[in-house]
Amino acid sequence: MASFGIEEFIKLALNEDVGSGDYTTLACIDAQQESKARLIAKDSGILSGVEIALIVFKEIDSDLKVNTYIHSAHAIENGNIVLEVSGKTHSILKAERLVLNLLQRMSGIATFTHQINKLIAHTRCKLLDTRKTTPGFRYFEKLAVKHGGGVNHRYGLYDMIMIKDNHIDFAGGIKQALIKTDAFLKAHQLVLKIEIETRNIKEVKEVINSGVKVDRIMLDNFKPTEIKEALCLIDGQFETEASGGIDQDTIVSYAETGVDFISMGALTHSYKSLDLSLKAC
Repeated sequence: MASFGIEEFIKLALNEDVGSGDYTTLACIDAQQESKARLIAKDSGILSGVEIALIVFKEIDSDLKVNTYIHSAHAIENGNIVLEVSGKTHSILKAERLVLNLLQRMSGIATFTHQINKLIAHTRCKLLDTRKTTPGFRYFEKLAVKHGGGVNHRYGLYDMIMIKDNHIDFAGGIKQALIKTDAFLKAHQLVLKIEIETRNIKEVKEVINSGVKVDRIMLDNFKPTEIKEALCLIDGQFETEASGGIDQDTIVSYAETGVDFISMGALTHSYKSLDLSLKAC
């Protein structure tokens, strides 16, 4: 995972939200007033982002005191108190929306991931996220997938070789793409895992017969019956990943083929945010 500046993100987010000043708070709340507020769950699901909320509170005001009652990756129910924050009222109100935006979205992803994971828990298949994430928010979304019991795929373009359909077509074919990749890694003394996408059984055979070592074969938009056929050909030589159009209704049939991984972009782009609220107490 790339080095990610959470503090820098918080500063950018606050600049976007607060701008030249929170004039509502400045107008009606005394600057020295101190208060207490509770973060309360209004939905049931899997909590995510508590550790990030603590950083937000600290960055905004290091004198804020936070008592945490429920941690990330744990189940929550409507009415549960997640944490309690006390200190300057101005600071609590300044943090409110950013904390809620982070936790609501992250908890929504964690909850959705958990729900999908439960469907395939009887298999050995692992659920992966993808790079289909919100720009600037990838770190948080991928952390939420982990809190929901999923597994992070590559973080970006730099931490794994993934030869997809366009790479194959632009390079002139599977064998050419693999030979060029192998030469590039050796020339630059890079140690990276190689995954290659295949679109049909013919391409699976091309990878197997290419003479270039790969770590994983992606079976993209294969039907479950086609995946079983591909797995027989691969015969455990490489890790396998099913991808493309797999959803809650079809994932079990894919996981039961014996494929090692299933990747779903929906984990980070089709979730429903969990309802949370910060209330004065």
